[in-house]
Amino acid sequence: MLTLCIRYSIDPNKLGEFRAYVTGEQGPISRAGGRIVGYFLPTDFAGPNNEGIGLIDFPSLDHYEKYRRALADDTDHKRNVAQLERSGAVSAMNRSFIQRL
Repeated sequence: MLTLCIRYSIDPNKLGEFRAYVTGEQGPISRAGGRIVGYFLPTDFAGPNNEGIGLIDFPSLDHYEKYRRALADDTDHKRNVAQLERSGAVSAMNRSFIQRL
């Protein structure tokens, strides 16, 4: 099992817009073959207030490649990404794979 870890740099004043993006992506991610572990927002009481994390599981790298192609073709995903870009809620996304022990 591989877990895609997406780290987001978020405008802390636009957490609502980021939350709307994450909510809208639930369907497209599932349809494309990803299993969402969870999305995590910063808290007000500890750590940076501008970082979010999304974790999505895949059985293999091959499944991830199929997911990327399917997600790129998903109409709802395209709409969600366009809305996120217009909102200015996210300034950067960094993707990496992690493994559970």
